[in-house]
Amino acid sequence: MTLHGSMQCPFYVHRALQRLLRVGEQQISVLQTVTGGGFGGKEEYPSMVAGHAALLARKSGRPVKMVYRRDEDVAATTKRHPAVMRHRTAVQRDGTLLACEIDVVMDGGAYVTLSPVVASRGVLHAAGAYRWPHARIACRVVQTNTPPNGAFRGFGVPQTIFAVEAQIEKIARELQLDPLEVRRRNALELGDETPTGQKLLWSVSARECLDAVAERSGYAEKRAAFARENAAPGARRKRGIGISLALHGAGFTGAGEAKLKARAGVELTPDGARVLSISTDIGQGTLTVFAQMAADALGLPVPAIEIAESDTSRMPDSGPTVASRTLMVVGGTIAKAAQALSRTLCSFAAEVHGAVAGDVLCENGVFIARGRSLAPFGEIARRWLAERGPLRVVEQYVHPQGIEFDEVSYRGAAYPCYGWSATAVELSVDADTAEVRLDHVVTACDVGKAVHPILAEGQIEGGTVQALGYALLEEVIWKDGRILNTRMQNYLIPTAVDVPHVETILVENPYPHGPYGAKGIGELPMDGPAPAVTAALLHATSALVCELPATPERILRAIDAAKAGR
Repeated sequence: MTLHGSMQCPFYVHRALQRLLRVGEQQISVLQTVTGGGFGGKEEYPSMVAGHAALLARKSGRPVKMVYRRDEDVAATTKRHPAVMRHRTAVQRDGTLLACEIDVVMDGGAYVTLSPVVASRGVLHAAGAYRWPHARIACRVVQTNTPPNGAFRGFGVPQTIFAVEAQIEKIARELQLDPLEVRRRNALELGDETPTGQKLLWSVSARECLDAVAERSGYAEKRAAFARENAAPGARRKRGIGISLALHGAGFTGAGEAKLKARAGVELTPDGARVLSISTDIGQGTLTVFAQMAADALGLPVPAIEIAESDTSRMPDSGPTVASRTLMVVGGTIAKAAQALSRTLCSFAAEVHGAVAGDVLCENGVFIARGRSLAPFGEIARRWLAERGPLRVVEQYVHPQGIEFDEVSYRGAAYPCYGWSATAVELSVDADTAEVRLDHVVTACDVGKAVHPILAEGQIEGGTVQALGYALLEEVIWKDGRILNTRMQNYLIPTAVDVPHVETILVENPYPHGPYGAKGIGELPMDGPAPAVTAALLHATSALVCELPATPERILRAIDAAKAGR
């Protein structure tokens, strides 16, 4: 059976169909079609649609195509886990954090799906990007009467980061300190430990991101100026600026990558090479960056690199396109395979042209030795294929040594490295209607190394806009276990009218085990904007909105509560 579909993880669907149809792995091929976006919603749920189509095809003996209408898609597919977080914090009068006690409850819906791993990642990030001498963090997921909740960009982290950042705002206000200084004072640094006991050994940029955003946004000057404007008699539009700090673990949690044993590679073509990977392009630019990395390793121009079709019957299993792992894990493995292929061809070119193997390299598609041109890449490639046949190199990802995590005690290194971000949001609020206008957003993300800076900025800007929708607009309305707002007319997402100018700062603090120093970026931009929005609302209105989205109704209720001293 062959299945084509819009998905993030072809081998997830492949394994699901094996179990459903009770057949061997060679009897099924799964191919990803062009997919405009994934965001987690196309991680596990495509197995459901694929299963229905496969059963109908088997029963009818005919090709079957299934397409959900928009309302069906919204009503049936998994959503972000609603969550309630409670924080209790011990803190010195100068703002130094001493201890946290955090309780997290997530709504899993009617079935489990990915709730265990969403809860895991959420709780591992619940303490935020801060240094805690003592921490107690608990999380549980409850079963309810809604369709199941599952993976959504950030994977539990936007919920728990929002809570800890709101708590930092409350602490700063209680102690009459600047929230930025409280964050700077307690931000994790190189050599610090996380609540799981992980010592941060490399690529820690919490303070660098905070400082970059504070400077670029004019945070200090605007904070003082807005406070004066808001205090003026008759001011009908209140202005505010808020800042947030976030971190996000790159790759699978704990030993996940070591267990997965992701494989990817390259194969020789008559004019270049072809990348072999099941990792999918869902709008983030994977195909471009994979081609770029393979070309760099082989000494070829990028157009000489092809990307093989995502087909489970032909491609090595490089793992799912999730968890901010594609560039760091799979891209690095592709680069490693391309380097091995390059060494083989350099030795062959030396053999053919009587040069010393160690002297030969390929630059811009030409093999050279000590400054002397030997032959174009295509000539050597075609001669190899004619004389020795296909050449295919597949490598397996090697997990860094010393990165160990106990999944029973939850102690150790939860992730090999973390991405870091800070976001500043400048906004204004109508004093009568509580309508919010976003005026300016500045965000800094530590990506390790921007392999393709334009695509990296696009990832950050897209994630930031998505997070602004999470903060102010997007809300699923339930009644008796059913979603009421299943259309774009009543489920609001940001449009060009709602989005301010987003200014992106790429911070590059290389991760030594990532390709060229790169680390994950896909989910990080989703974590910080929402708490920055509510921090700006607090600055503008003296009211902290602790529930998302921050609709006008919730803002007005928060203002009334603040006036009443609650």
